[in-house]
Amino acid sequence: MKRVVITGMGAITPIGIGKESFWDSLIQGKSGIGYITRFDIDKHETKIAGEVKDFNPQDFIDKKSSRRMDRFAQYAVAATHLAINDGNIALRNLNKERIGTIIGSGIGGMETFEVEKEKYMEKGPDRVSPLFIPMMISNMAAGQISMAFGLKGASIGITTACASATNAIGEAFRMIKFGILDMAVTGGTESSITPLSLAGFSSMKALSTRNDEPKKASRPFDKGRDGFIMGEGAGILVIEELEHAIKRGATIYAEITGYGATSDAFHITQPDPEAIGARNAMKFSLEEGNVDYKEVGYINAHGTSTYFNDKLETHAIKDLFKEHAYDLNISSTKSMTGHLLGAAGGVEAIATALTLKQGIIPPTINYEIPDEECDLNYTPNKAVKKDIKYALSNSLGFGGHNASILLKKY
Repeated sequence: MKRVVITGMGAITPIGIGKESFWDSLIQGKSGIGYITRFDIDKHETKIAGEVKDFNPQDFIDKKSSRRMDRFAQYAVAATHLAINDGNIALRNLNKERIGTIIGSGIGGMETFEVEKEKYMEKGPDRVSPLFIPMMISNMAAGQISMAFGLKGASIGITTACASATNAIGEAFRMIKFGILDMAVTGGTESSITPLSLAGFSSMKALSTRNDEPKKASRPFDKGRDGFIMGEGAGILVIEELEHAIKRGATIYAEITGYGATSDAFHITQPDPEAIGARNAMKFSLEEGNVDYKEVGYINAHGTSTYFNDKLETHAIKDLFKEHAYDLNISSTKSMTGHLLGAAGGVEAIATALTLKQGIIPPTINYEIPDEECDLNYTPNKAVKKDIKYALSNSLGFGGHNASILLKKY
């Protein structure tokens, strides 16, 4: 079996564009949540989200190509540019037939969907763009990346709701581990802060309505949490076979050693009340990495700031780690970025790898009122310096999808 390492990272997030800006904001505890600026929010119950600021697609993509992409695909291609530059990767010197593109997106081109539906309703079917379908479909993030960079290995779009990016990273990890690919561009992307998406999540009572305090609205594991905050962006990683990375002189951020994926088989939106699927996703990733649970020092939690998710993820951690659960540092970076849905696992994998590399654990901000049902160490409000050998990153999605990846300090 091959060893797999992370050698490049690109982040487009509500708290910064680029790995450095993103990481600096995380360790400073900076919130990216504010009032929605892209559309009229007067009739919406929730008026806040984590929008990406100061993003110009033409900084990364030519004008003609960018106009043929929904925002979620623009984010994906832009974050890939950042990741390839960060990894100092000269693609012209590599075998592109052995470089894959495995990208997660939970929703895909929702903005395009809504714009074209309005055209259809107001002007009729003849006015719908011929680019509607290829801009909307969620696999197009992987497709656009592979075309932009000439990557001819497996090109796969993964859609497992909020677990999409972590599943994508896990599947890419396995393809390299088993010798199918030498390298992969992987992670996730999402841009669904739109009127209809906002209304849909609001109707489910899934979103926070703390509109008067946007920066305090995302408060994972805090007793006063009242729902998640929609975020957007992309987290893209370059991962590759260890010897391939060493041969080209790559900087290695962390090693991926395990991956677990399970299903609750329980409910379309609510987690299993016993949290068996979430527990087993972590358990399987530890087993694949041949790591005892006491060796894990940090978990980047799914931590959405919803009542059931935070309570049951805590339960899953305690069920698996037993007494060691209280020795772990846990944090939810969604407290700062909001919930990036299908992209969440990508930006959180970057955060987890940098935690291992830098020896700094990002905090869970807005943690003010302890909850007796969430009684672990969530690294409240301030970053902590700590040398960590192994860390998990968890993602849990509607439909009962659970995914966890195990990273090791290199």
